[in-house]
Amino acid sequence: MNDIDSREPRVEPRDVDGADPTVDQPGGQSGDQATQQPGEPTVGWWHRDHPVFASLAGFFTGLVFVVVVPGAYAALLASVMDTESAEDLFPFVLVALAVPIALLVHPHTRRFGRYMLLGIVSTALVVGGVAALVLWFLVNR
Repeated sequence: MNDIDSREPRVEPRDVDGADPTVDQPGGQSGDQATQQPGEPTVGWWHRDHPVFASLAGFFTGLVFVVVVPGAYAALLASVMDTESAEDLFPFVLVALAVPIALLVHPHTRRFGRYMLLGIVSTALVVGGVAALVLWFLVNR
């Protein structure tokens, strides 16, 4: 038997309430449109159920988190306090790491939090590695 015959049948995506989004609901609207309020933007099933959406969104959220949170925190401290006090308080930005850790605790957000943490760690490693390589290059030239 070849690989194609031994695979399990594909399960089609379902809405949160169990309705099939490809089947028309009463009123002639599909599953997502039937529960949608007027004026609300349309969100497809892939935002909730696609296997890659939470992973990609979490990874890129972690990437942005590494850049934006420390920068915004430093800008806020610099605008409110003098430079010496702002430098003393800057390490408290690590408290922001409680966000992805809290996401890991709740089962519904665990996958997103795991990939957010992966985005944070990989971005920090790449930035640190490139900085070390550039510093090494500058010192040895």
